Amino acid sequence: MAAKQLNTVVVLKGKHSVISDGERVFINPTGNSALAKAGTGDVLTGMISGFCAQGVSPINAACLGVYLHGLAGDIAAEDLSQYGMLASDLLNYIPNAILKVLAV
Repeated sequence: MAAKQLNTVVVLKGKHSVISDGERVFINPTGNSALAKAGTGDVLTGMISGFCAQGVSPINAACLGVYLHGLAGDIAAEDLSQYGMLASDLLNYIPNAILKVLAV
């Protein structure tokens, strides 16, 4: 596995994104096909990097970023459809995803 060989955290973005640190593997339940568009991976990278910059461990930052990214995509798709959503639209739904997680 690449994560173990490179001693890093790897995110395989897809229908059910996979996150691994080489020892543990997590499969994300959120997201949809709207996230398979240009720029959405850049949004995800920014989210993960932002969590790391706040002191969150890389594996937790990756899991949290992927989950919230997918949830924001799910919420955006409800409003805009999976076909009409763009990566730039996703940015407006990240706060909604965070609030939804905090409400649990």
